[in-house]
Amino acid sequence: MIRIGVIGQSGEIPAELQQLALEIGREIALRGAILLTGGTNGVMEFASKGAKTANGLVVGILPGDTMERANKYIDIPINTGLSFDYRSLILVHSSDALIMVGGGNGTLGELSAAYLNLKPVVILEPSGGWAKKVRAMAYEEAYLDDRKSTKLDYAQTVKEALDIAMIRVSKGNNPSLG
Repeated sequence: MIRIGVIGQSGEIPAELQQLALEIGREIALRGAILLTGGTNGVMEFASKGAKTANGLVVGILPGDTMERANKYIDIPINTGLSFDYRSLILVHSSDALIMVGGGNGTLGELSAAYLNLKPVVILEPSGGWAKKVRAMAYEEAYLDDRKSTKLDYAQTVKEALDIAMIRVSKGNNPSLG
């Protein structure tokens, strides 16, 4: 099964971001993929809830050694024993592709880690946060540096984000193919 990681800000998030995260999770489940998140609150919780409404499988890559931070929609909790930033590396390495929804500093770090590890990332621009700003900062609007290691993709809708992610995974993330 394809594993799609969703990265985005934790904590309290606005209603429109909650809705986008719900839709992303639901669409991942409807396409038969496994949802991976950091397992806590904010975008991660709403994406998890969306996946569960479509009977999807949700894996939470959790910081620390306890379940106390896990949201209630996680099917498979993975306690990493690590801090948030190192837990994020496990999420990146365990995902076949990632979708960026909004995002603060932690999400920006996950984007960078994904790029360094040649993971396809689809940025849902209308979700705000760093997702809204990346294109303007990116090298040639599509790369995080001039090495052009792996192309960043942008989507304006949830369905478009999943279409792109699924294509990138099926093509083995060869940037020249898409």
